[in-house]
Amino acid sequence: MASIIALYAIPFLTGLLAGLSKKTQWCEKLQAVGALLTLLTAGHIAVTVWTGQPVTAANDVFYIDALGAFNLFLIALVGFIASIYSVGYMRHELAEQIIGPRQLRFYYAFFHFFILTMLMVSTVNSLGLLWVGIELTTLVSALLVAFYGQSNALEAAWKYLIMGSVGIAFALLGIIFIYLSGMQTLGQQSPALNWTELTQVAAVLNAEWVKLGFIFILVGFGTKAGLAPMHFWLPDAHSQAPSPISAVLSGVLLNTALYGVFRVYAIANVTLAGQASHYLVIFGLLSMAITVPFIMVQHDLKRMLAYSSVEHMGIITLGVGIGGPLGLYGAFLHMFNHSMAKSLLFFTAGSICQHYRSKQMHRISGILKVMPATGAIFLLAAVAITGAPPFNIFLSEITIMMAGFQSGRPWLTVAFVALIVLIFAGMMFYVVKMVFGEAPARVEKMTLDGWSAAALIIPLALVVVCGWVIPPILDSTLYQVSGVLQGAGR
Repeated sequence: MASIIALYAIPFLTGLLAGLSKKTQWCEKLQAVGALLTLLTAGHIAVTVWTGQPVTAANDVFYIDALGAFNLFLIALVGFIASIYSVGYMRHELAEQIIGPRQLRFYYAFFHFFILTMLMVSTVNSLGLLWVGIELTTLVSALLVAFYGQSNALEAAWKYLIMGSVGIAFALLGIIFIYLSGMQTLGQQSPALNWTELTQVAAVLNAEWVKLGFIFILVGFGTKAGLAPMHFWLPDAHSQAPSPISAVLSGVLLNTALYGVFRVYAIANVTLAGQASHYLVIFGLLSMAITVPFIMVQHDLKRMLAYSSVEHMGIITLGVGIGGPLGLYGAFLHMFNHSMAKSLLFFTAGSICQHYRSKQMHRISGILKVMPATGAIFLLAAVAITGAPPFNIFLSEITIMMAGFQSGRPWLTVAFVALIVLIFAGMMFYVVKMVFGEAPARVEKMTLDGWSAAALIIPLALVVVCGWVIPPILDSTLYQVSGVLQGAGR
């Protein structure tokens, strides 16, 4: 219980103190230390779960199994990396007088409150509290999307709030239907919404209510996860938010929404005798397919990366839908790989957009000449995110592909591979032009600042290393996470 209290208290106090701090340097260091402490606490909880049993506390109000610990650790890891990158990024914004000291304090305060809301989702047992946590992520992150206060940012935040609220309303109805499905078995007490209780009786729940509930939750939380065709808020929000926030939105917020879907899927797939997987396959493949034309005709760099996130949420969903030990392993490996590669890509893209003073790709050229280190890492991250070997995304995509053939779905797998190839061609067309084109005379050469360089080390190392070998601790964790959706209980 002490660890869970610390997990909640550290980001809350960090955000509060950062918001009240009057000195910029003190604010920067405080929030970075707070993010590190959050990571260490999350890591301690995660290792406790992965090497033992699920953690429960407060009469089963809190429940963390391998799946929860996995998402928890990813949130804290990406949050820590983004907090380090934020220092250099926000110093530039402050120096250019794009923001003032008061906005800086606001940014760091709500950055850590945002991390807190996602951590909450990963630690609660009740589907009702999980819904509350996902709703809080929307409310807090919308303020960060609207951070710059410009008309485009406000419009993006408003669209995000509207679509997010509609999605959350659908999810709430779905959770009510799940509750109704178990009334005869579990009664009308609050534990009847606990995931641990529902999974134990999943086979005898009312199938009609469960089917209806799962569809509503898939649409509702799927809206927050950026699954097509409910994804329209995502490109605007990612484009207008500060780049560190874009990295967190794409790297872990979308995962957290999928986490909510998968929690209910673990119940529904048992009740519906495996039929729930069909819905995941449909939404997964549709999300990939819709991405293709939008990437092909894109002009805004950050919007292109946002559409790439829609693709990868589709891949993860498709992998879980294909199922089996290999499909689930590949899906959660892809979740980890995408978090690292997309964070790295948004960080480098953020530095590029700042230096070129534009997000329009036709105005960005000659990155390797102007920003050699940033350009090289950006190119590597772009190649990685499109699934090219020998980087981490390739390994998880090939695993899902093998699972597709293994499950006896050759046409589905062929379509999966074809869409990946098309998206690779579309993204690399723009990336090659930006990286290798002629450098504009107006743009001066720039070196990578210390804070940004430090932030890139962890995701860069994992993008490269995990393309060759999966570290044993990650391999063991992925088997445990896959086991949760197969009913292993850990």
